Formats: sequence, C-alpha cells, structure tokens
Amino acid sequence: MNYLLTTFDVAEKVAREALLGLAVVAGIVFGSDWLVRSRRINPFNPVARFFRRTVDPLMAPLEQRVVRAGGNPATAPWWALIGVVVGGILLLAALDYVRQMAFGLAAASHGGPIPLVALFVHWTFLVLQLALLVRVLSSWLGVGQYSPWIRWTYGLTDWMLRPLRRVLPPMGMFDVSPIVAWFGLSLLEWLVMKALSLLTGGL
Repeated sequence: MNYLLTTFDVAEKVAREALLGLAVVAGIVFGSDWLVRSRRINPFNPVARFFRRTVDPLMAPLEQRVVRAGGNPATAPWWALIGVVVGGILLLAALDYVRQMAFGLAAASHGGPIPLVALFVHWTFLVLQLALLVRVLSSWLGVGQYSPWIRWTYGLTDWMLRPLRRVLPPMGMFDVSPIVAWFGLSLLEWLVMKALSLLTGGL
C-alpha cells in the first residue's frame, strides 16, 4: 500500500514538473506565433517565416474551428495555450483521483465484500456522471456525437436522456435533461449506498 502511494506521488511530481515545462514552452511558442499573426513581428523577419512554415500548419485545424465559431483566427494561439493549460490541470486532477481510487480500493479490500461493492457502485455512478459532463461540454464545443472521443458518452447516457427528453422538452436553447439526469444519478447513488450501509449494519 505504502509503495503504491509512493509510486503515485513520484509519478504525480514528475508529471507536474513536465507539464509546467510544457506550459512554459507552449507559452513562448504560442505567444510568438500570436506576435507573428498580429503583425507585431515583421512578417519578413526570419522568426516570422519560421513560424509560418512550421507552427501555422499545426494551428490550421484550431484556426478553422475558431473561425467557424465566429472568432478571430489570430487568437488561435491563445486558445491553444488555454487548451494546454486546462489539459495539464485536468491530467493532474486525474492522476490525483486515480491515487485516491487506488487508496480506496486498497482500504475496501480489507473490509470485506460490502465495501468493495460500495466502491464499485460509486465508480459506476462516477463514470455515468462524467459521461454526462463530457457529452454536454462536447455539444457546447460543436463536437459531433460520432467523434471517436465522444461516441462512448452517448452509449452510456442515451438510456436516461431519451426518456427524460420526452417528458422535459428543451426550454428554448437550453436542454435541462442532463441536469435532471445528473441529480437523478446522485439521488440513486445515495439510495444504493444507504441500502448497502444498512446491509452492512445488519451483518
């Protein structure tokens, strides 16, 4: 157990330092690219030519998405930097959560079958709520449901969203069914956990 936690701590420390370095490099690269795009650096400067030749082709997909959303294509480097920073924060949060899950699994394995069942129930509801969150965010960002990164969320959430949408139609531009589904899952998890706790007390 201690060895496992120490391994996670070392991995998290290495990841934090690597992501910090990546953020600094990304800030320099994307900041310089923005200076080139906004003509704050002479377009005939060797630095500008280097960025147009190497960085701009990599930024093209993001630039197209910014344009489709009605934004200024020159801001694409800043959106890329935001993506790197937010992605790094999410990765660190995921590593920390995996560490907590490993600790919870190790602790539950010493408490008999009921704590293990309760842990897996919690993980199941967590995955469903994560799928709801990713599905909503992807719809806001205009990512289609057939994207390989998003398709799994529809498979995990359609069974609860479709019946809710028949009862709760969209209110103008707002679809409240994911919110209702989220609270419904929270309530159902609480009921299941309560039943497991009563079962544990009765044993």
